[in-house]
Amino acid sequence: MSSSAIPENPAKSRIGLILLCLCLWLPGFFTLPPTDRDESRFAQATKQMLETGDYVRIMNGTTPRNRKPIGIYWAQVPFAAAARALGIARANPIWPYRIPSLLGALLAVLAVAEGGALLVGRKRAFTAAAWFASCLLLVSEAHIAKTDAALVGVTTVAMLLLARAFLTPERTTRAQAAWFWVALAAGILLKGPITPMVAGLTIVCLGFWTRSWSWLRALRPISGAVILLLLVLPWLIAIELATKGAFLSQSVGGDLAGKLSGSDDAHGMPFGTYLALLPLLAFPAAIPLLRGLPGLWQQRNSDEGKFLIAWLLPAWLVFEIVHTKLPHYTLPIYPALFLLAARADTAALPRWGRALTMGLALLAGIALACTVLAAPWLLHGVWWSGVPAALAILAACVLMATGRQNGAIWAMPFVMFALLQIELPRVPALSVSSRVNAALIADGLSNAPLASTGYNEPSLMFLAGTNTASFHNGATLAVWLRQTPGGVALVESRELPGFLQADPGAVKRNEVDGYDYSNGKWVKLAVYR
Repeated sequence: MSSSAIPENPAKSRIGLILLCLCLWLPGFFTLPPTDRDESRFAQATKQMLETGDYVRIMNGTTPRNRKPIGIYWAQVPFAAAARALGIARANPIWPYRIPSLLGALLAVLAVAEGGALLVGRKRAFTAAAWFASCLLLVSEAHIAKTDAALVGVTTVAMLLLARAFLTPERTTRAQAAWFWVALAAGILLKGPITPMVAGLTIVCLGFWTRSWSWLRALRPISGAVILLLLVLPWLIAIELATKGAFLSQSVGGDLAGKLSGSDDAHGMPFGTYLALLPLLAFPAAIPLLRGLPGLWQQRNSDEGKFLIAWLLPAWLVFEIVHTKLPHYTLPIYPALFLLAARADTAALPRWGRALTMGLALLAGIALACTVLAAPWLLHGVWWSGVPAALAILAACVLMATGRQNGAIWAMPFVMFALLQIELPRVPALSVSSRVNAALIADGLSNAPLASTGYNEPSLMFLAGTNTASFHNGATLAVWLRQTPGGVALVESRELPGFLQADPGAVKRNEVDGYDYSNGKWVKLAVYR
């Protein structure tokens, strides 16, 4: 989006930006089924809080989920509770749990537009915000009921308040300093060390770079630390007492330590992975972003440039060094990327550099179009359902290639609508748990005790009920079925011989097949009584 596309009237600019975000994020928001595995685990834990009235411990069924702090669950509770109270959640939809993600993403975009003006000027800040709003990574996270979109919201607010303290310490008010510490506490309650790490690395980098630390007094660190502790400690003490010390030992000693040490091999990737993924994750705003990267270091001569570089580079290096990698881990530093790109002077970029960045961005777009086009064929969906999304992506590529970045951004709502409202509903293989739950409801079995084997995805528990049990093999499931009056067994075909051998009198009521994308395998599930 060019600066000339930004209205002069700030109120109109904000309204236009909000409308852009809603056009980007609402397609599929209400219709996309619960995804595995993280979204369904977070939503299930929130649902259990409403069911039990226990808002301290985090549980999935009978299993403690001592991995992430309480923040996202508390953020989801009021929306899920309101949906129930208003009678619009009788079918247990996932969308009320997604509202904090949408609001967090919106907070991040508006913070870039408003707070970023101090770093790059108002017009460029709104340009960066529009790029950020449309990038594939943020669009996808705004649709998912987990921590990352909410985290980028509070982290962006914290970082832009930190920028104000660094650039204009004499004009940083006590209220602005207090909000910095509130945002920092919210980040800790959402995802532990990420927000303090990003802010802390920025502070240390700026301190040594400028050889000045006096500006930190603008943040009122003593009163700020009190605010932080008052917001974080009560729940931390409560969860440690409730779990007898298990929460910290498992979340820090297990989850976090595993990621840092590289023992979480399922997501291990080499150094440079995030940089290689950048053209895809930033689509359709990859071209201005990639063209701004070569001149990144040239921006060090201004205090604004120093701050953005200190926000971006140290945290990016940490994410690249850590063995465990997932695309969304770097989301809290994407605002710095887009702000740097918005203030970059790309006029001096050589012709070959322009051609290279154009080629990388278009290659990512073409790869994305081919993927959405091939998915229905590979997953036995309606063959033409991927065509509208593929054409919309290619249209965005053409607009990018012809220099109409603003048009490429406004093509993304059509991409998301075609993908999430047209294509995915016509690829039923990806909605295994939803179809199992629909089959149970159709047979009048939705309130019966349910247990499964061979398919134990969290979305099944979220949809079918907290008491859904799982067993390691068909034989033990058959024993449970015989001992459970009115029970229903869900048996994957690989476990069927053992199940029928142990309970030859079981009666099949229904059958569902599909693709378990979490495990990368096709499944065929039979419902037995």
